[in-house]
Amino acid sequence: MRYTALAMALATLLSATAANADQNTGASGDKTPPASPPPASSDAITHHTVVVDGKTLPYSATAGTITLKDSKGNPTARMFYVGYTLDGVSDKANRPVTFLYNGGPGSSTIWLRMGSFGPKRVVVGDGEPTSGPPFQLVDNQYTLLDKTDLVFVDAVGTGFSRIVKGEGKDFYGVDPDIRAFAQFVQSYITQNNRWNSPKFLFGESYGTPRTCGLVDYLWNEGIQTNGIILLSSVLNFAEFTGGDGNDENFVEYLPTEAAIAWYHHKVPNRPGNIATFLGPVKQFAMGEYKDVLYEGSWAPAAQRDDAIRKLHAYTGLSEQFIRDADLRVQPGEFEKQLLHTSGKITGRLDGRFLGYDETPTGEFPDYDPADVSFSGAYTAAFNDYVRNELDYHTELNYYPTNYPEVGNNWDIDHKFNGNDFPIADLMPDLKDAMSQNPHLKVFSAAGYYDMATPFFGTDYLLAHLGIDPALQKNIRYGYYESGHMVYLHVPALALFKNDLASFYDWAR
Repeated sequence: MRYTALAMALATLLSATAANADQNTGASGDKTPPASPPPASSDAITHHTVVVDGKTLPYSATAGTITLKDSKGNPTARMFYVGYTLDGVSDKANRPVTFLYNGGPGSSTIWLRMGSFGPKRVVVGDGEPTSGPPFQLVDNQYTLLDKTDLVFVDAVGTGFSRIVKGEGKDFYGVDPDIRAFAQFVQSYITQNNRWNSPKFLFGESYGTPRTCGLVDYLWNEGIQTNGIILLSSVLNFAEFTGGDGNDENFVEYLPTEAAIAWYHHKVPNRPGNIATFLGPVKQFAMGEYKDVLYEGSWAPAAQRDDAIRKLHAYTGLSEQFIRDADLRVQPGEFEKQLLHTSGKITGRLDGRFLGYDETPTGEFPDYDPADVSFSGAYTAAFNDYVRNELDYHTELNYYPTNYPEVGNNWDIDHKFNGNDFPIADLMPDLKDAMSQNPHLKVFSAAGYYDMATPFFGTDYLLAHLGIDPALQKNIRYGYYESGHMVYLHVPALALFKNDLASFYDWAR
């Protein structure tokens, strides 16, 4: 096979900072958490204000841990979180609470916490590398705090979250991870009197399959969720398996490749509006392109030639390269070839970012220019923020990512209602949750320039959930001129905030 994307999905695909995993982990300390972590640090509560739409919002920030326990009541792990709650709220039953988390598996939630909708935001390069320290932390006028309280949670083995008693296999896998987050949610709403509050789940990257499993698990535990936000989704790992004879991947990636070529002015007769440009690209992908791929060597020469001409027009790649690739350009090959003549590669997490090609004669990029552009800023800014502004003190090192310990030992097996999925497929969980709770609302958000989780693949899967047609109306979509981490592009962050503000009003 030319394409073995399942291994890539597990090792590098789903994290917000996958390609730089070892560097990020090393920047914050040892790669493997200590076998016996020190006693839990005291929770820290501080008070702040942020201005949103001209209105000053007073809020409290709680940095602390919730202890998970086994069936006998023995502590098994501590999950670190930072919760932001609006002050002066007397009726918590009318105040939503949202649980947010990144993915990996093996990533902390530093990226969402410090870049998206919390009351603070790290300033990083927009489509270009971030300059060195000191990094700038600013009040976030796009925070969702005006709509919901926010609880940013680190998965076990990441951030300050640690195993207390047990083994990695008790937490590092699709199903044990879902159970851990479910226990966290239940403990949080119990300890903070939020059982009757509207509840939302917000997952990015691998956080999206976690969300699909978690919303269904909570439903079966008697905890009803109002809405879920899926950012940069992968709902079925089989979507990324690829391989000779499996052409679905190429169809799903084409609109993203076309979007990146459009952004870098590499398409002939470039229209001014990306949505207008992508309309016929998607039609071609699901029509003529899919047909010629599926026909393989049976496709008539004239049909292949026409498809090659259109692929050139949409992606900017040469007709000869497309022909040599048998019309099947790997994602990594696209990142390498689009600007090959200028000695540059395009980003994987965000195709707007460019980097120098370290090995011009190689087949695939040596690194992700997007990933390496912002990781240091997030790591340094959070470590300073949590200790100084949030006043949380611990002997532990903060792990932005911990792939050697968590990701490399992840059990992708998923069991659903007695079924066993050797490659994690969380679509049945989402179908189950939406069918049994017809009030559940879903917001699917995606960046046009995301080569890790292509937006058209998510659209395809959500269209194939198998739910009743009436329930498809419970899904809303948002598309943004950004990448995997939509919030890296501030205009996209602003639009995303507006879309979510409407979503919260609709889903309550």
